Amino acid sequence: MTNEKNIIQNIILENREKLSVSGVLDILTFDEEEITLETELGQLNIKGENLKVEKLTVDTGEVVARGSFDSIVYSKEIVRKKGSFLKNMFQ
Repeated sequence: MTNEKNIIQNIILENREKLSVSGVLDILTFDEEEITLETELGQLNIKGENLKVEKLTVDTGEVVARGSFDSIVYSKEIVRKKGSFLKNMFQ
């Protein structure tokens, strides 16, 4: 993991319906109830209902998702599951 002092990551949650996250390195998993992101500051677990990844900008590392968000939790450990979204996209 890079030096956390030099990293700026933004998480913007609008009305618990729209989530924007910067500093995303990879989308590890996603479905209608959970999105798991690898970010520059660790793994980010997002839970809710009717979740959809609306926008992914690989160049800037930004993800925008919509749905009904219940929790956003960081974990220092990155748990990679076989075949992450971005890895599969570029193979």
